[in-house]
Amino acid sequence: MPFKTKPQEKLSASAAKLRLLKRLRCTLRFEKSAWASGAQLIAGVDEVGRGSLFGPVVAAAIILDPAYRIRGLRDSKLLPAERREVLSGRIREHAIAWAIAAVDAARIDQINIYQASRVAMREAVAALDTAPDYLLIDALRIDIPVPQQPIIHGDALSASIAAASIIAKVERDRLVSLWDPVFPVYGLASNKGYSTPRHLRALREHGPSPLHRQSFAPVWNAPVPQDVLAFMLEHEEERAAVS
Repeated sequence: MPFKTKPQEKLSASAAKLRLLKRLRCTLRFEKSAWASGAQLIAGVDEVGRGSLFGPVVAAAIILDPAYRIRGLRDSKLLPAERREVLSGRIREHAIAWAIAAVDAARIDQINIYQASRVAMREAVAALDTAPDYLLIDALRIDIPVPQQPIIHGDALSASIAAASIIAKVERDRLVSLWDPVFPVYGLASNKGYSTPRHLRALREHGPSPLHRQSFAPVWNAPVPQDVLAFMLEHEEERAAVS
């Protein structure tokens, strides 16, 4: 009698990636290699919000203190919100230096999300009050005259990049949640601007807000946008007067 084989589970691309990330170990291996080569101040750099339909992409740069170990660092996507909040506080308290930068939705639409992510990362590094002499970056290179190593899945492999991922994620979630009372139909407090069924349904029924990324397909496929808020019009008038 032939053996019955269990049918292989078909996973979506996002589910397969999540399964892979859970198997990876976040360590100081890359940091130790950089220290061994002579680097002393190593900054981990990461961004969050690339796939969101709403609001900014946020990047963080952080120089961890080698003398203080923060347990539980891993890719922010694998941590519950409460755990991210706790770790974010510890990271900020014990890091040698940290900084956060954001690029808003309008700028994302102008230069594309890939370039906006690089800009946010570069600005986060530039904002550090202690200059790093080596960068560990999640997947990308940035235009800054500092030796750097891009690492695929870096936020799941490098403690420094994971720390940057966590503080960037906590800050971006906070920023997006502030807009939930202004645009309640989209459920921003819970979905943080990502493509949930409720969010996509709201885009179809109400159109996008002025802070949605108009260059993203689910947004530009939506109906006529909502009216621009008055304070945004005032801001645009001020910018035009200055230029």
